[in-house]
Amino acid sequence: MNRSDCAPRIALLYPGDRAARDRADPAASRFAALFDAFAAAGMAAEPAVWNEDFADEVRQQLLGGVQAVLVWCNPIEQGRRRDRLDGLLQQVAQSGVWVSAHPQAVQRLGTKDVLLATRDLPFGSDVHRVDSPAQLAQELPSRLAAGPRVLKQQRGHSGIGVWRVEALAEGGLRVQHAQRGSAPQTMSLPELQTLLAPYFSAEAGGHLIDQAWQPRLREGMVRAYLVQDRVAGFGHQAINALHPDTAEPGARIYHGPDLAGFQDLRRQLETDWVPRLCRQVGLAQEHLPLLWDCDFLLGEREVGADERYVLCEINVSSVSPFPPSCIDALVAAVQRRLAAAAGVATD
Repeated sequence: MNRSDCAPRIALLYPGDRAARDRADPAASRFAALFDAFAAAGMAAEPAVWNEDFADEVRQQLLGGVQAVLVWCNPIEQGRRRDRLDGLLQQVAQSGVWVSAHPQAVQRLGTKDVLLATRDLPFGSDVHRVDSPAQLAQELPSRLAAGPRVLKQQRGHSGIGVWRVEALAEGGLRVQHAQRGSAPQTMSLPELQTLLAPYFSAEAGGHLIDQAWQPRLREGMVRAYLVQDRVAGFGHQAINALHPDTAEPGARIYHGPDLAGFQDLRRQLETDWVPRLCRQVGLAQEHLPLLWDCDFLLGEREVGADERYVLCEINVSSVSPFPPSCIDALVAAVQRRLAAAAGVATD
C-alpha cells in the first residue's frame, strides 16, 4: 500500500456542469494552490464538482470514504437555490463526514438575518425586518426621513437583492441595486413595492432586512477572513457597488492577518466579537465554518473615540477568492480536526 492510499481524503465541492466534472483537474481549478497545500501536508484532496443534474453521483463520492467536505457553492447559482445540496450535505454530515460550512452554520451566519440578530452587539446597527410590501410602505418613509436605507434579501451574493433607497427632496425615491453594472433609478414608493415584491415569496426567504445606510462607505469596506475563530487575512475595497460617488466598483486588495490599521479589528473579533456572535445565533464555536468572512463598514464615531466597525454581511457559502495567507491556516485546521476525530494528539 502506498502513502497516497493511506492519506485522508478531502473533497473540495464547487459548482459546475457535466463537462466540468468529467474533466475536473485540480491543477487547473481556482483552488489549485489549496490542492497543492493539502498534498504537501499528506492529504489527498479531490474535486467534487456539484450540479443537481448528477446529485446522486456526487452523493456516492462524498459517502465513499471521504473524511471531510469543504464547500464553495453560492446560495443562488444560475437561478438555482442550494436546497437540494443542503439536504445532501446534511446526510453526508450525519454519516460522520466533516462538512464545512455545514448547512446549519450557513443558515445561522450566512443570511442577512444575522444583521437583525446582532444589531445590539458592538458591531451592530439600526436594523429591522420587513415581512411584506404593505409593511414596507408603512414603515419605510419614516426611516427614510432620517437618512437612506439599504434593503437586503435574506440570501444572495455579489450584491444581488441589495438595494440602497434614498428619499429625494423633490419627491420620489432614488433606488440603486448593488449588483455590478446596475444604474440608479427614480421611482415612487408603490413602484418600489412592486420591484421588491418577489423577495417576499417563500422561495426567496419571505422577508427583507432593512439596515441604516453608513455614510462612511466613501472610506471603503474591509473584509476580515477567518479560519474558524482566528483572523487569517483581510481584503480592502475602496469603492464598492453602492459607493455614492461612482457606479464602477474597484478591486478588492488582499492582505495577510498582520495588516497595519486593522489589528484592533482583529483583536476584537478573536477575543470578543466571534464568541458573542456564536452565542447570539446559537452556534457552538467548534461548529464555526472552516473559512468564512465578515464585511465591515466604518460607522459614525465621536472625536477621539476608537474606530467603530459596522457589520454589513457575513459570507459563508462560497468564500472565494481569499488571501493566500488563509491557505496554510486552513490546511492546518483540517489536520487538527481530522486528528481530533481520530483521537490523535496534536501540538
